[in-house]
Amino acid sequence: MAQYTRIEVFTTMKETGMVPLFYNGDLAVCKELITACYKGGARLMEFTARGDFAHEIFGALNQFALKELPGLILGVGSITDAAAASLYMQMGANFIVTPSLREDIAVVCNRRKVLWSPGCGSLTEINKAEELGCELVKLFPGATYGAGFVKAIKGPQPWTNIMPTGGVDLNEDNLRAWFDAGVTCVGLGSKLIDKTTITNRDYTGLEKKVHDTMALIRKIRTV
Repeated sequence: MAQYTRIEVFTTMKETGMVPLFYNGDLAVCKELITACYKGGARLMEFTARGDFAHEIFGALNQFALKELPGLILGVGSITDAAAASLYMQMGANFIVTPSLREDIAVVCNRRKVLWSPGCGSLTEINKAEELGCELVKLFPGATYGAGFVKAIKGPQPWTNIMPTGGVDLNEDNLRAWFDAGVTCVGLGSKLIDKTTITNRDYTGLEKKVHDTMALIRKIRTV
């Protein structure tokens, strides 16, 4: 069962401005990754459930987070059907992210009042998602659409909350373009948690990268 309401989850996404996302088939590595991000200031992370038995890893990881990392909001991404969403919510997922718009997932998440964020690629899909109760739409893949797409959507629909994922870089120019266009937060995957970090077990470096990225987002938002 989720430990945080969808309002609390959305507020944290909006306040921090970033959602680190990751997957690894080794539970020990996953624990190191979320601990490093937590120490760097992240309070919300997305576990992208893409591997075999990923649910087993997430269940153990969420128990670890609840015990060792107070205040960390752990959710699940890459969910493609209602059955998977229900399974992960039963194991305590605090939010569900999907690569596409699925009404069946909307229904099961709304029933439990768990935040869900569907991947959308058109104004029609965004409108449909919001009609289904979506608070934050995922623009995916972000690189395909770019910041200009966000700006165009926010013109007629300033109330729409958008999180681009895929194609978001850590450099200031790229982040500034997204936030100037009006995104609520950004999803950061391999640009933040890359293979080199994992291979070299450079968790101290990851902690610093998270800290610096959050500081950069705060700077961009205040200028």
